[in-house]
This record gives sequence, C-alpha cells and structure tokens, in this order.
Amino acid sequence: MLDGESMKDLKYLQLWDSYGGLLTENQREVCELYYVCDLSLSEIAEQKGVSRQSVSDTLAKSRALLDGYEEKVRHNAENAEYRRAVGAMMTDVCCALEAFGRRHPEHAKEMDEIAQLVTVGERIAPDEKDEG
Repeated sequence: MLDGESMKDLKYLQLWDSYGGLLTENQREVCELYYVCDLSLSEIAEQKGVSRQSVSDTLAKSRALLDGYEEKVRHNAENAEYRRAVGAMMTDVCCALEAFGRRHPEHAKEMDEIAQLVTVGERIAPDEKDEG
C-alpha cells in the first residue's frame, strides 16, 4: 500500500507525464530527476549545481503549474473516470459470461476463453481468429 507521500508523488508523476511538455526545460528536468529517477532534493541540487532550496522552489512551482493545467484541461481526471467506467463494464461482462457458462455448460470452455481475453485485455481481430 502506498503512503500519502507516495500517492502524492504518483499524482504528480502522472500530471508530469500529461503536462510536462508545458513546463520550462529546467522544470521538466528537475521533475524528471525527482519523480522518475527518484533523486532527493540534495542529489538534484548537487547534479545541477544549485541550492537545495532552489530545487525545492522549482518543484513547488512545477506542482502548482501542473495542478493548474489539470484543473483547466482535466485530462487525468477524465482518464480516471473512463478507466473506472471500463472496469465496471468489464466486471459486468465477466459476470454475464460466468452466468451464461453455468446455464449452458456445453459452451463453458468458450466462455472461459472469452473471459480470459476480457480480463487480460487482449484483442483479437476478426481475421486473426480464423488464422489461429
């Protein structure tokens, strides 16, 4: 389980991934070193030849900018809603497949195969099935 600080870092890593291109080169670099490379403020300061406070200030400003971009664009929030909706649909599909398989045991094998594809998210193009 992730602690509060790790969850916050994950949030900003996701925001950086979505909006990092809108930051200055220095802000992008500091965020990458902090969130992706998992360097400490001191390590980043040493690597960039600046003070630890400067790195902290850059991260704080970058977080504020990333929060602002997300507030306006809502890309990550929309994606999270979409993933929740898809997850709920997938659960419904799996339940329906299980129920069908119980009512029609002669198709249980096929239902199990379909359920497996649904749960791992694989896609089979119509002509791929026939070539198998």
